[in-house]
Amino acid sequence: MSKAMKDNRSIPSPAAWAGGVKVFELLTKIFYEKVLKDELLEPVFRHMAPEHSVHVAHFILEVLMGPKLYSEEFGENSLHRMVGKHIGKRLNEAQRKRWVDLLLVSADEAGLPTDPEFRSTFVGHLEWGSRVAVINSNLDENSTTGEDKIPAWGWGEVKGPYEIVGSLFHPEPKSREGD
Repeated sequence: MSKAMKDNRSIPSPAAWAGGVKVFELLTKIFYEKVLKDELLEPVFRHMAPEHSVHVAHFILEVLMGPKLYSEEFGENSLHRMVGKHIGKRLNEAQRKRWVDLLLVSADEAGLPTDPEFRSTFVGHLEWGSRVAVINSNLDENSTTGEDKIPAWGWGEVKGPYEIVGSLFHPEPKSREGD
C-alpha cells in the first residue's frame, strides 16, 4: 500500500478496533465468571450487583474512546461514582495483579485483538487503572469532583510522571498552535 493511501485511512479508536460494545460485554462476562471462582478475588466481588459486569464493560469501552455508555447512564459524576466503588476496599498488590492477569486471559478468550499496538494500549490502561484503583481503595474519602472526567485512553496516552503532569482525570485544555 502506498504512503498516500495509508495517510487517507482514519485510525479507529482502541474500542472500535477491539470490536465495540458486544466484545467488551463478553470480555467482562468471561472475566467476572473467573473472578467469582478465584480464591483471592472472590471475597472482594462476591456481593457485586448483577449489572456490575456490564457497567465495567461500558467504563472500559468509554476509556478506550468508545461510546460514552457509562457516562450516559451515570451522568456528570460518572467518574466519581466509579472511584467511589473502590474507596475503603483496601485492595492490595496481589489482588491487583490477579485482576489484571484474569482480565488478560479473558481478553484472549473473548477474542480481543492480539496485535502489539492494541495489546500495549490495553495493557497500559489496565496497569494504570488497576494501580489507581488500589490507591483509591486505600482512601477513606472520594476526592474526585465533577471537574474530574473519565480519561480517554487512545493509542499511547501516558504523558509522564504524575508528579509532573498531574492526573489523567483532569483533561488539559487544547493548546493553540505556537504555544
